[in-house]
Formats: sequence, C-alpha cells, structure tokens
Amino acid sequence: MAAPAGIDYDWALRTGGNLTKGQGRALARPLLRTIARYPGLRLRLATGRRGSGGVDLDGLVIPDSRLAKDAEAEAAEVLSPSVREHSYRTFLFGMSLAGIDGVSVDVELAYVSSLLHDLNLEHPTPGRCFAVVGAERAEAFALQREVDPARAARIGAEIAGHITLGAMDDIDSPGGFVSAGAFMDVSGGRLDELDPAWVDAVLARHPRLEFKRHVRAAWSAECRAVPHGRARWLNVWATFPLLVRLSPFDE
Repeated sequence: MAAPAGIDYDWALRTGGNLTKGQGRALARPLLRTIARYPGLRLRLATGRRGSGGVDLDGLVIPDSRLAKDAEAEAAEVLSPSVREHSYRTFLFGMSLAGIDGVSVDVELAYVSSLLHDLNLEHPTPGRCFAVVGAERAEAFALQREVDPARAARIGAEIAGHITLGAMDDIDSPGGFVSAGAFMDVSGGRLDELDPAWVDAVLARHPRLEFKRHVRAAWSAECRAVPHGRARWLNVWATFPLLVRLSPFDE
C-alpha cells in the first residue's frame, strides 16, 4: 500500500499541499497502520531483538554525475548542518530498507532526492507546504542541469510526497524512498530491522547534531505557516513532536 489516492504530485503543485477534510480522513488508514507497528518496534528495540540490515558503507557506490555533485554542493550551501546530515542518513537508511524489501533503486534519483528533500524545512512559506516548495526547487534545479523533464519531475514527486503517510509503505512509489529513510531517522520506524553496529557507523559518519531539537522547531514553524498542510495534520493526529522526542536516538 502507498499514499492515499489523489494525494500526489499533481495535487501538491495545484494546492500547495493543503488538505481537504476528506483527504485528512483518507490519511487515517495509513496512520492506523503506523500506530499498530509502533509498540512492537519499541519492544524489539528494548529487548535487543535487532535485524541485520544495512548497506555496505564502504562498498556503496555514490553517484558522481554532475547532478549528484551539484546536489551535494547545494545541500552544503543551503541546509543547516543538522538537516544536511539528516539528508545523508535518509539516503543510507532508505537504501538499507530498499534492500530489505527487495526493491531495485535508481541510486542517482534516490541520492539527489534525499539530499534535497528538506530544502525548505527551515524556511516555511505561508500557505504552501515546505515539501512542495522544496520539490519545485529541486525539479527546477534538475532541469537547469539538463535532466530529462520526466526524471526531474520524479525527483520533485519524491520530495513532495515524502511527508504523506503511507508513502513509506511502498518504497518504489513516488515519495516512498525518502519517506522511509526520513521517517526512520525522525522516529526510529523500522530501526529494529537494522544491525545496531551498522547504525552506529552511520551516526559516526553523519552525526545527529541535535536533530530532534532542529526538526521540532522547524515543524512548529511550518504548522503555523501552513495550518491546513500535512505537517499540521501530523501534529494533530500523529503527535509528531512526541514521536520525535521519543525516537530511539541519543542526541
């Protein structure tokens, strides 16, 4: 299962990511699925029942295309250190979950989308979701580098969809890869499936830098700027700030 029908990139661009009441109700089903998994996750983490997932950090081939290199430079220039490191962790966690799920990944697309997915997280736009504004920026960024328009739009769709509940349940869907990796880094979702030594190695390479504090502050500002957006919906119905605070990462 993926995100509810109709909450897609076309909708995001058309509406700025503002939900109708019906769309809010449609998000209840993936929310219930997520809630149902949470107690088991915390129990497995507490009792040390961990999986063995994790990509080879030294063997993973990072794209070196112009687009990928320019995305690295853009992330270094635009993002705060805390959000930049979150973006790299999103990619590595997403790659690991894709491997567990047996999903073939377009690594360049996944890498660029991960690095650029929070371009506007710390810079809210009144009435327009940060994920949508970031998606528009990232799509334009790709087009400026002569990326095929359909491919550039897929980068935009990946970013715009990453905060839609349900997207992470299908890593191959638009928004699914970034959503799965980012949700793990924000809340610890599916963390029990990864080798804890591998997770420690990721955190050593890409430290959290008080990420919980940064994301909660940014999320609060986003909710004020876009009261009908998905971020606000997650605050009200998914107690997003509490999920962040309780995530099983030391800061």
